[in-house]
Formats: sequence, structure tokens, C-alpha cells
Amino acid sequence: MRAAPYAFISPFYILFAVFMVVPIGGAIYLSLTVWSGIGSPTWAGFANYIRLFGDGSFYTAGINTLIYVLISVLVVVPLSLLVAQALNVRGLKFRDFWRVTYFVPMIVSPIVVALIFGLLYDQQFGLINVAIQSVIGAPKVDWLGDPTLAKVSVGILVVWRWTGYLSIFFLAGLQAVPRELYEAADLDGAGPWRKFLSVTLPTLRPVTAFVVVTVLVGSAQIFDEPFLLTQGGPGNATLSVVMFIYRAAFQEQQFGYASAAAVLLFAVVFVMGRIGASIAGVGRHA
Repeated sequence: MRAAPYAFISPFYILFAVFMVVPIGGAIYLSLTVWSGIGSPTWAGFANYIRLFGDGSFYTAGINTLIYVLISVLVVVPLSLLVAQALNVRGLKFRDFWRVTYFVPMIVSPIVVALIFGLLYDQQFGLINVAIQSVIGAPKVDWLGDPTLAKVSVGILVVWRWTGYLSIFFLAGLQAVPRELYEAADLDGAGPWRKFLSVTLPTLRPVTAFVVVTVLVGSAQIFDEPFLLTQGGPGNATLSVVMFIYRAAFQEQQFGYASAAAVLLFAVVFVMGRIGASIAGVGRHA
């Protein structure tokens, strides 16, 4: 009977070993080889890692990924909290409609999202350019052809797609805040802003910590948005690290090189996740 608890928890560890430990070990091994996907890998030592540190495309992908992470953490997370706060207001009309509306971007197929935003950003016939020309008469903007604007376009897509989803977590947290705390703040004469800072934010700290760490790790592995909208272009202006790995592995058949980039990304994401969890206090609050 002493083995019973271990038997109950063993499925998780077995699956974790099969689907996490073994692939990670395989990626580390491949990162030390040269392999095109056919035949046997050839041992190359740390040659792939040395090549990565001299690859300008990899640095560009790293900087782009950092920009996506900053957009996600500094824009999407606060905006999600504000949306959740608005959706949690008492007496809000059509509450369920607004909640569903904000969640819709997450259930729309990424292909459909890419088509819609491709039409919006189109230089000749895009709705955004048509609106700008109609209102202020400005010349048409090449949203997806200009390196800087392409990053902005991907960032807007990230904000649109993830804000509503993350607001669900904050909304669940807001609904769990005891009303007595707000009533006590009312008795002390606190206004809405003071109640938000002194009651809402401290109470939501565990939820905020979870969301921040989740967004931090998830956005560091961004792939769908830049791949579907710009294919990483123009040039490498919107290339992310995961797209760099995909391109090296499945378009250039350099699986060893791609594995080296994947191992580096794993190490960076793991460290970022641990630092973020430590700063946010994940696991220290009941």
C-alpha cells in the first residue's frame, strides 16, 4: 500500500518523461551534430552554437522576440486587467455579450485572422489606409512592407488576439475579491482609483503573477502571428526565434543547427520563467 500514492502520480511523470525529457535530450544531442534529416547525424561538437553566435539573423530574431515579449508584458497584460475591470462593473448592460466578444479572437482560426488582418493592412485596398485617407488625406502606408511598421502591425495583432483571453483570468480574480474590502474602503472615503490601488491590485497579485509568467514564457515562443501575417519579412524584420528554428529545420534541412537554436531558446525561456516567477512571487501565495 505504500506504493499506492506513487502509482497514482506516476502517469504524469511517465508522460512528462516521454514527451518532455526524451525530446529535450534528443534536441541537445542533435544540437551537437550535423543532420539533414536523412541518414545518420554527424558529430560536430559545439560548431552549431559557435555558428549561431555569429549569425546575424539569429540576433535579429532574438531582438524581435524581445520586442514581442515587451509588447505582451507591458501592453497586453495591463490592457487585459483594464478590460476585466470594465467587464466586472456592476450594472453593465449586455455583460455576457461583451465577455464573449472579447474572447472571440482566441477561438477564431489563425488562418482567418491572418486573412482579416492582411485585408486591413493591405497598402492599396486595406481598410486602415482607406480610413486614413478619408479622414486626414494622408498618403497610403505600407504596413507590412516597412520594417518598423511591420513590427507594429504584428504587435497590434498580438494585442488584439491575447487581450481578451488574458482578461478572463483577471475577471475570475476580480469576482473572487471580497465585497467587504470595497465596503471598508468606502467607509474610509477611498475613491475608485484608491480602491483599485489599495484593494484590487494587492488582491489580484497571485493572478497577476500567473498571467505575467505565462505571457512571458508564451510570448518568447511566438510563432503564429508573425508567420501568418508577414512570413518574418520584410527581410527578417519580424522574424522570431521560433520562426528561425522552423526555417532552419524544415526549409533548409539543418536539423542540428535548428536544434542548437531550440536548446538556447529553451535555456533562455527557462531562466526567464524562473526569474519572472521569483519576482512575481508565484507559489508564495495561497
